[in-house]
Amino acid sequence: MSSRRATSESGGGTPGKGLSKGEQTRRTIVSRAVGIVSEVGYEGLSIGSLAEETKLSKSGLFAHFKSKEALQLAVMQEVIDRFVARVVQPGLSSPRGEARLRVLFEKKLLWISGEQELRGCLLSKASLEYGNRPGHPVRQRLVQALQDWRELLVRATKAAVDEGQLKPDLDTEQFAYEFDGITMMYQQAHGLMRDRAAEERAYKAFESLLERSQRPARLRQH
Repeated sequence: MSSRRATSESGGGTPGKGLSKGEQTRRTIVSRAVGIVSEVGYEGLSIGSLAEETKLSKSGLFAHFKSKEALQLAVMQEVIDRFVARVVQPGLSSPRGEARLRVLFEKKLLWISGEQELRGCLLSKASLEYGNRPGHPVRQRLVQALQDWRELLVRATKAAVDEGQLKPDLDTEQFAYEFDGITMMYQQAHGLMRDRAAEERAYKAFESLLERSQRPARLRQH
């Protein structure tokens, strides 16, 4: 999953040093917009509601975002940047192989459960809102981001195969598919059904996926 900004600028925190006043204001606006989207969805976001929340004039907001669509796209990119900083980069910073897959799984569950102080996964929220709207720019950006994520999972799985930890004939695309399937089920069980056993079941399912994908111990590289 690609990100257009550096890690230090992800996460909606204090604007980085060296940014112009206009860019700082824009980032503050986007950060507040992310919070609104977590409450009412992307389509519930409007220039008017955001102006009220930020105490800025509509004309001031239009100076940064010429349309509601441009604002929605900025929010989507911010969400992607946060996901990269909190899920992808910790995974890529961990050792190749099963360890990396475990970190990616752990961080994805934390992302879904709301550790980022948002109400659920805003990528999943966008997929529900824009799933049946082909051609919409927000949908197109979301699809690209999800494709990047799936490709990352496939590469991480292939690395585990190369390390001799997973079966040499493992279908890495299928592994990534099931990896995502577990996290999507966790999203439903945790966020919608409030299942207290959701996390335990998710980890149990992931361990089962790993176990049946592992190379027999006697054939592992040393």
